[in-house]
Amino acid sequence: ADPKQVSGSGLMSSNQNANASDQSGGEEDEEDDDEPMDLEWPSTTAKQISYLILAPLTFLLYYTIPDVRREGNDKYFALTFILSILYIGFFSYFMVWWVTLVGDTLSIPSQIMGLTVLAIGTSVPDLLESVIVAKQGKADMAISSSIGSNIFDITIGLPIPWLLYTLINQSSINVGTDGLFISVILLFGMLICCIVTIAVSGWEMNKTLGFSFFILWVIFVTISLLVEFLA
Repeated sequence: ADPKQVSGSGLMSSNQNANASDQSGGEEDEEDDDEPMDLEWPSTTAKQISYLILAPLTFLLYYTIPDVRREGNDKYFALTFILSILYIGFFSYFMVWWVTLVGDTLSIPSQIMGLTVLAIGTSVPDLLESVIVAKQGKADMAISSSIGSNIFDITIGLPIPWLLYTLINQSSINVGTDGLFISVILLFGMLICCIVTIAVSGWEMNKTLGFSFFILWVIFVTISLLVEFLA
């Protein structure tokens, strides 16, 4: 037999095996994501502790929201979507309320709590979503969803509550303008830095890009806090 043919076939078979294993791994991950929610007691200690901490929320959502991944429940997708939105609004109300109470107790201005604790808490769903789609190799979706989420918050999330408030109470809302101009300029500057950082990384998601974004976030929070304290 020709050694070149043997080596070529060997390389081809190894590549095919690697591709097959990657595809099977991806299919297993997708199958795990498509599996319905299970309340079975976990086996490891760490998962057991997490299970007990999350039990109140887990059982509440499990028994009140139809799991469309379960056989026969796919027809309830509209109800599942509506209930999920209502639960998000319910939990968000109490989260903002509790953050405000903590800030008042510790004499921390509401602007500071909004820039730090509240911003991090509301961004956790975006973080989890970005991690899931990034593992699936959809880097463009991970980045675009984060940007689109913030645009939606500014153009829809803020105006609709203000509109409802003004229609119900027939009065306007006073928005603090201290440092607002600087915040807008800083926001545009961070957007430009993000685009430049992605371009320098070759339009690929890697560890350098993630570390750079984290540094940009620290810089943004630091400058914003300084502006709030000095305003």
